[in-house]
Amino acid sequence: MAPRCLIPALLTAFTSVVGAEVKVAVLHPLLGDLVQKVGGEQVQVVDLMGPGGDPHKFEPGARELREARGAQLYFVCGKGLEPYLPKLRDAVGADRVVEVGEFLPTLKAEVLCDHDGHTHLHEEVDPHWWHSIDCWRRAATRVRKELAGIDAVNADLYRKRATVVRKELSRLHLWATGELSRVPAEHRTLATAHAAFAYFCNEHKWKMLAVQGLNRERVDSPKFVVEVASAIRKEKVRAVFPEQRSNPKMLKTVAEGAGIALGGSLMADGGDSIEKMFRHNVKTIVDALGRK
Repeated sequence: MAPRCLIPALLTAFTSVVGAEVKVAVLHPLLGDLVQKVGGEQVQVVDLMGPGGDPHKFEPGARELREARGAQLYFVCGKGLEPYLPKLRDAVGADRVVEVGEFLPTLKAEVLCDHDGHTHLHEEVDPHWWHSIDCWRRAATRVRKELAGIDAVNADLYRKRATVVRKELSRLHLWATGELSRVPAEHRTLATAHAAFAYFCNEHKWKMLAVQGLNRERVDSPKFVVEVASAIRKEKVRAVFPEQRSNPKMLKTVAEGAGIALGGSLMADGGDSIEKMFRHNVKTIVDALGRK
């Protein structure tokens, strides 16, 4: 059966809207998806990063900033994710920058770290709140309030669209919960490359095991790889999941060392559709872990 569309056709996302009354810019395409759904035809959204970018290191260039010229608001993820944020505030004014994650729950990810030849666990703030559907529901309310603040004439339209978005997100959460319940309880550990899924695991009461910490570009020693493989065996992990647009070589080595499967690639940092990301990730996880 074909998946339900997250938002009815009336609220389909566009990268730009002719005749829009409000222009906003976003530093992540998933934020663009949400803002367009809440804003509808009244809002033109300029996505500065694009679906293939890395939010951990993205900095808009002259071309992107020209496209955003005249934007009344800049929506960013926050929680320490964007290295460009201080410069952006200086350039456009702090009052125009909306840090969506500012009032969302903050989680810390417990990650394995290799330091001076010794492997240990430590906690780091996880900025990847977009893997929580509850966070998206709250974010929809924040976006609605910010848009109404600069366009009071259309405040009622923003309120109605935000209500639709939250209801559809609730249905998406119910679908995800049902699908994930197919995974036996003893195998509900999500082993991934970098620690991008703390919010996802917290929301669904899963355990998380991250091989490369919060930065997926870490290069670890052979000793570290061996110790990670040992931790995976201890947790009875059935598969380890690489990420789209990242090199799975190290994870493949870890999987072979632990004698487990290499799962399909998850969408961790990119993507241009909230629903598409969740449906892809849930399906990929269940396909690998859902068998008895």
